[in-house]
Amino acid sequence: MDKRKKVLNEFYTEHCDEDSRLIKDKRHQIEFITTTTYIDKYLKPGDRILEVGAGTGRYSLYYAEKGYDVNAIEYVKHNLSILKSHVKKGMKIKAEQGDALDLSRFKDNTFDVTLVLGPLYHLYTEKDQKQAISEAIRVTKPNGIIMIAYLTSDSIVASWALGPHLIDGQGTAFDNNFKIINTEEEIFAAFYIKEFKKLMKTFNVKYLKNIAVDGIAEHLSDKINALTDEEFKVWIRYHLSTCEREDLQGYSNHMLYICKKL
Repeated sequence: MDKRKKVLNEFYTEHCDEDSRLIKDKRHQIEFITTTTYIDKYLKPGDRILEVGAGTGRYSLYYAEKGYDVNAIEYVKHNLSILKSHVKKGMKIKAEQGDALDLSRFKDNTFDVTLVLGPLYHLYTEKDQKQAISEAIRVTKPNGIIMIAYLTSDSIVASWALGPHLIDGQGTAFDNNFKIINTEEEIFAAFYIKEFKKLMKTFNVKYLKNIAVDGIAEHLSDKINALTDEEFKVWIRYHLSTCEREDLQGYSNHMLYICKKL
């Protein structure tokens, strides 16, 4: 077992309840609400969907329940087994273990919409990042939509490193400029927004949007979770009205890059 597989299997089996993450409170629901809002903007009736890095299937199952034909690829066995346990009779979903770096089981130009909502969180070199993105583009139909999630460096520093980690993490978790160092030991890989956009310019795709999926919610968790349901609806309206503004995106924990295959 390679190091990445060992680290991620241990993390998602022993330390992270991925199955409840997107629904456990209001702050986490923002990520799901925003992502599905933007998927719905581009998804057409009859589209075939691939989700690479499907986790426990929150998105794949959501769209399979709506009648879409979905293929779900998940790297971690523990997550995949949970995903499969949620599949209901009649759903058009095929869930398999696989790696974002190798989608050779699929032919070129197969899917209308390809979702890469997790793999870039755990790919630590530019070579692997480019390989995963290339594979996602390859299996997408011409004029099809690719959505790629990534994490921002400064959000991780602000939400995780404040405290003891600012001392013990210097030079290991982040560099002298407080940019996250992408290594298996730190679990998550992160980007500057400008850096990720530059990476995507190396591919034959048309840029559509870059979305701050949860905005500043990570840093206002207590306040957001204390909102009433009516107040939360207002916050969602505010968030969706501002999540495309570049001046507000730097501290969003999750970003979503949306592009079209040329």
